[in-house]
Amino acid sequence: MKNEIRKHYFLDKYVIITPGRAKRPKGTIAKAVIIPERTCPFCPDKIEKDLIIKGYPSLKNWRYLALLNKYPVVTLDNQKAYGQHEVIVETPSHLKELAQFKVEELVGLLEVYKDRTKELAKIKDIEYILIFKNEGGKAGATLIHAHSQVFASKILPPDVVEEQTAIRKYKAEKGICPYCHILKKEEKGPRRIFSNKEVVAFCPYASQYHYEAWILPRRHVDNIVDLTKKETISFALALKKILVKIFTLNLEYNFFLHQIVHDPDQHFFLKIQPREATWGGIELGSGIVVNSLSPEKAAQFYRK
Repeated sequence: MKNEIRKHYFLDKYVIITPGRAKRPKGTIAKAVIIPERTCPFCPDKIEKDLIIKGYPSLKNWRYLALLNKYPVVTLDNQKAYGQHEVIVETPSHLKELAQFKVEELVGLLEVYKDRTKELAKIKDIEYILIFKNEGGKAGATLIHAHSQVFASKILPPDVVEEQTAIRKYKAEKGICPYCHILKKEEKGPRRIFSNKEVVAFCPYASQYHYEAWILPRRHVDNIVDLTKKETISFALALKKILVKIFTLNLEYNFFLHQIVHDPDQHFFLKIQPREATWGGIELGSGIVVNSLSPEKAAQFYRK
């Protein structure tokens, strides 16, 4: 395969797919250094009681725990940085990773995400709710214990506003949500990872990261809260398949839920971005990403 400049499906973002660069010589390697923790603030006996928001299914016998972030980037008592920053402790077990969760445990975590989204959306002036996970030091995690975070803000990020505008333009021109159009195309092509009656998972055409994957519900919903039980189970099945494969490669990753509080034009989905490669001068200087692993090859790996 020759190098190829690819454009995002409908945004003005570009990626250069360069399979040949994977063979270039390397004299350095980037890696995260794990520092042993004396105490873990997410283990059950170390949880700070005044940070607890809610336990799931109960506080006494929790499998998942919602906490106020002890070091928040936004708070409800600060109008200059207004919002709420939470941590979701995903398991009481200190060394259990998300890839090791059973499908029903992933379903439970997605239900927690639903509940936190629903509750935070009730707060006055909250417009944007980002649920995300940093797995590993290269992905921004500072603690080993499995956890994800929730960032709720009154500010809609510029990238989100830009995408909303592009979605409305696309719908006006073609009469269909771009993501509804994308999933119909991708489920029949070489970038498909998984599909059933509820969801489609695939590696995007202009992948910015090695093994990048998206999971979309077939039904057009703008928020995780609106997923049915069957859709949530299918989401968990797709997520499990992808996480297990990433785990075999020993890759660190980020994932996040693509949603805002409410916009009927938005199509909810989950985006997973493994952090195998490090962005350098081309990416940071030009904004154009160079990816040496084609999404077609990545999808082939996931399907095995």
